[in-house]
Amino acid sequence: MTPVCITAATMVTAVGAGLDAHADALRRKRSGLVPCDLPGVDIDTWIGRVEGVDAVHLDGSLSAYECRNHRLALLGLEHEGFSDRVRAAAARHGKDRVGVFMGTSTSGIAETERAYAESHGGALPDWFDFRRTQSIHALGEFVRERFNLSGVGHTVSTACSSSAKAVVAALRHLAYGLCDSALVGGVDSLCLTTLYGFHSLELTSPEPCRPFDAGRRGISIGEAAGFVLLERGNDAGEYLITGWGESSDGHHMSTPHPEGVGAALAMRQALSSSGLAATDIDYVNLHGTGTLSNDRAEDRAIRAVFGNGVPCAGTKGYTGHTLGAAGIVELILSMLSLREGLVPGTCQTRRQDPDLGVHLCLDPEPRPVRHVLSNSFGFGGSNCSLVISRQ
Repeated sequence: MTPVCITAATMVTAVGAGLDAHADALRRKRSGLVPCDLPGVDIDTWIGRVEGVDAVHLDGSLSAYECRNHRLALLGLEHEGFSDRVRAAAARHGKDRVGVFMGTSTSGIAETERAYAESHGGALPDWFDFRRTQSIHALGEFVRERFNLSGVGHTVSTACSSSAKAVVAALRHLAYGLCDSALVGGVDSLCLTTLYGFHSLELTSPEPCRPFDAGRRGISIGEAAGFVLLERGNDAGEYLITGWGESSDGHHMSTPHPEGVGAALAMRQALSSSGLAATDIDYVNLHGTGTLSNDRAEDRAIRAVFGNGVPCAGTKGYTGHTLGAAGIVELILSMLSLREGLVPGTCQTRRQDPDLGVHLCLDPEPRPVRHVLSNSFGFGGSNCSLVISRQ
């Protein structure tokens, strides 16, 4: 595939705001998870809540998009001079040649929850605007409005692989010349639907999630907003997306294939498209949800592709599982691994499950890192693997 550079990146998670805060967390193995304290939630679990979301104001034309998800998105865009880099790309290529590719699993569903609560079983309140809040395309419209962009708009909602697949959609559009630059992001905010939904599946943990741990008990749900700006050419930046792979194994609505067949296929495709061998990968960023079946299936898939020699780590013990934003967040964390020369430790994990045979890094390990493969696996077997490299 033609190399595509990440020319700018930014994100906010429970760990903090901006790239340096996240690099510091990786070096110090510092988690952002806290006991769940959301109003109206009676679940014994931990969450990854972003500070400052409620203080964000949507002014002017953006006020029509008022909801927590878009406040979180705006908060995420205002770091690392990212907004200025997007405007510069629009000035350079034309506002109709910058594509917007977003991934989300629930969009502004918290606003819908509030509307139903106010309706008391009757008509929804007049203030509720489904198209600009709850619609799965609302996030992309909001970002396009924010930057006055008129190029292609594309939204992906494939559960926990959403924003990783948004990256792949952007790569295809760039390869076919449908845009010259791509603003790619993922945003998902905390809401009752996901917390109670995962709790009903008995997947939420009463303690911070512990990926690949012998005593793991489930996931910690988080929220996040992450964005990258992509442009074609080797000379556009230091970090390149060099490979991608997708698969849909369709084994079960909410359970992966026990041998990780679809996950292995996505990883093999990512290696093939990058032109790299399994031995070239310096670090695998695990999907690593901390559930019994997901971690076991991913372990089987990685060992089928890499054996047990490649260093692996899971980052959801830092941020929580940010659902539709997880793919882009963990792509950026993988970029920081390249930048810092560091394989992160698997935060919260105490003792690797002896039934899982990957080379799991429990503590940060400084080492040269040039190629990272990052996994994102969604419900229904919607799998995506990305390879990011440093020039």
